[in-house]
Amino acid sequence: MTRIRRGYIARRRRTKLRLFASSFRGAHSRLTRTIIQQKIRALVSAHRDRDRQKRHFRRLWVTRINAVIREKGVSHSYSILIKNLYKRQLLLNRKILAQIAILNRNCLYMISNDIIK
Repeated sequence: MTRIRRGYIARRRRTKLRLFASSFRGAHSRLTRTIIQQKIRALVSAHRDRDRQKRHFRRLWVTRINAVIREKGVSHSYSILIKNLYKRQLLLNRKILAQIAILNRNCLYMISNDIIK
């Protein structure tokens, strides 16, 4: 009986898996079954945490804006500022407002004073 040489497809698939898991520790980077399990787990976590990251940053922006607004007593609170922004139809999202609050507080005070009047 002649010798059958196996193809390279399975080896190529496993090599790709090992490259994905090269930074994992212990058996998670060496054994094929555990690599597959860890890959699934890593991708699930990455998918879940992309949404969490968006939530986290929005909370951070709101906190920063509220802190700066209440500091000087310019406006009563964050919610009133946002309500007045919508009334005046100013298209400033929370990310931009938070950057303005950190980098140039006077500009945010001017915006909030103009809105209130």
